[in-house]
Amino acid sequence: MAEVTRPDLDALSSRLVEVEGYLHIDEKRGEVADLEARSAAPGFWDDADAARELMARLAAARDDVSGIDAARARLEDAQAALELAEETGDEDLLAEAAGIAAALEGDLSELELSSWFTDELDHGDAIVTVTPGQGGLEAQDWCEMLFRMYQRYCDRRGWKVVVNDAEPGEAIGLNRATFTVSGHNAYGMLRAEQGVHRLVRISPTDAKKRRQTTFAGVEVLPVLPDDIEVEIDQNDLRIDVYHASGHGGQGVNTTDSAVRITHLPTGIVVTCQNERSQLQNKAFAMSVLKSRLYELELARRAEELDELRGPKHDIGFGNQIRSYVLYPYQLVKDLRTGVETSNVDAVLQDGDLDRFVVGYHRWAVGGGGER
Repeated sequence: MAEVTRPDLDALSSRLVEVEGYLHIDEKRGEVADLEARSAAPGFWDDADAARELMARLAAARDDVSGIDAARARLEDAQAALELAEETGDEDLLAEAAGIAAALEGDLSELELSSWFTDELDHGDAIVTVTPGQGGLEAQDWCEMLFRMYQRYCDRRGWKVVVNDAEPGEAIGLNRATFTVSGHNAYGMLRAEQGVHRLVRISPTDAKKRRQTTFAGVEVLPVLPDDIEVEIDQNDLRIDVYHASGHGGQGVNTTDSAVRITHLPTGIVVTCQNERSQLQNKAFAMSVLKSRLYELELARRAEELDELRGPKHDIGFGNQIRSYVLYPYQLVKDLRTGVETSNVDAVLQDGDLDRFVVGYHRWAVGGGGER
């Protein structure tokens, strides 16, 4: 906000009180104290898995409490700066108050977003897969562009990315990219990206420079915690090993380290090839298969296909959630929420996706879409 007034700060104060209620912040303070006491008890690390789970809960609760405390401190700073500015007529103090208020507005948006994530899986890690759709070789190039965009978005958010599978396309781009994202609310945030993404541009491979429309699909799955059991009969699996062809360290392509697992009853196929070890690749592929089977079970129980991944659609015309137009004009527009920007470079090159991600969740919470 360019300028700030007392009503502006009163509105931010009301938002802060609402977010404190959404997050049950008083209960979170008690939870932090309880978990800290339990983590300091003798023998706490005797059960390493349980200890790690508790520490993850403690970190999440601390994040919420510290976020509220920081927002409250910013509000008080803005109120003090505005009061002094009104008393003295100091333009610098007025500008300082406006700057603090703008930062507080961003903080509150983040806290509101966190309060919308009511499923425990929302707070955990995510497995993202990008695959080309209609558009031939151009779609493989678009697949790689999206892959790079998400890597930059994760960097902006401070999330860790581990590339599990990046299969090169026939001539350009990628035929598939799968990566794991670790960080606070990673799955909750990234599930906003699930669906078909459409690109319109001048074809870089067409000598006549004609306009080309291409598509890529994005699938987002939660990394399931260990306490969620998914029974998999080993007799239902076909496991193939082969030479890795994707990005990897020295020696990754010299052995049969890549793994492809086919779940025969469902036809689900999962691959991983970016680890040096066949065992590591198999372990990751099994975790992805576990997540997909878990998703299917939820869909069956709810008698709908959009419990986590959303309805199945062809990766092509009429099914896109977002369009990225580079020619004849420049525009990125989310077709669910109406959020748009003409700064396509910020989105594709710099991973500036927050307006779309936050816009989706605000739309979903407001009844615009299924959670």
